[in-house]
Amino acid sequence: MESEEVLKMVVAPTLPFKKVQTADKYPKGQSRGRQWKHLRLLLQAADATSLPPDRPNYLNIQSPPSIYPPKRYCDITGFEAPYMDPRTKLRYADPEIFKQIRMLPDEYVQRYLALRNAAVVLR
Repeated sequence: MESEEVLKMVVAPTLPFKKVQTADKYPKGQSRGRQWKHLRLLLQAADATSLPPDRPNYLNIQSPPSIYPPKRYCDITGFEAPYMDPRTKLRYADPEIFKQIRMLPDEYVQRYLALRNAAVVLR
């Protein structure tokens, strides 16, 4: 009996402000909450036959155009590009890239524009 009292004194109480370890919170074999569903299960749950044909769903990927403006990316680096060179029409992300764009030969500028499907004849 005395040994039990000693053990209770030795074991530190669990404090509510301490973080609980994931292994203690979810012992092996228990669910951690949200589970991913496979496409087959989503299709069965959606029952697309009852929906109108023009409404987008998992079987029909057609959707209306986005209401947001398209993002513009730098033609050299691929980062978001807030600027555009007025002479070459290439988009760029920062002033260092602008210096590189100005040093590019016209052939390379035409190739970059062709990649973006914005072929412009430079004068």
